[in-house]
Amino acid sequence: MARPLVVKVTCGSEDAERCNQAFTVAAAATASGADVSLWLTGEAAWFGVPGRAEEFSLDLATPPADLLAVVVAAGRVTVCTQCAARRGIVEGDLREGVSIAGAAVFAEEIPGDGVQALVY
Repeated sequence: MARPLVVKVTCGSEDAERCNQAFTVAAAATASGADVSLWLTGEAAWFGVPGRAEEFSLDLATPPADLLAVVVAAGRVTVCTQCAARRGIVEGDLREGVSIAGAAVFAEEIPGDGVQALVY
């Protein structure tokens, strides 16, 4: 079994390649059977809202909406509490399968046995 992976994406369309890479890694790890937790922080918080990931595109890359669907289906996707609040995003605004949580929850996931954390 693959070790747990926590991926934190801190950017959105303003840094399209880095953003898409985070989604690609999270989805690929999920598809390979890893226990994946994807955190949407900063401008990436918008991807927790329906329609936002669908608006993003990057040439020659799998659309983030497709990648996000893979992680939502078999992993966990969380929007940072403060990032959501700064953008006026509330729980009711989120796509199905996405939740809001704070730094304490993120910090609890990181020191687990065998956990690998990546920040994009």
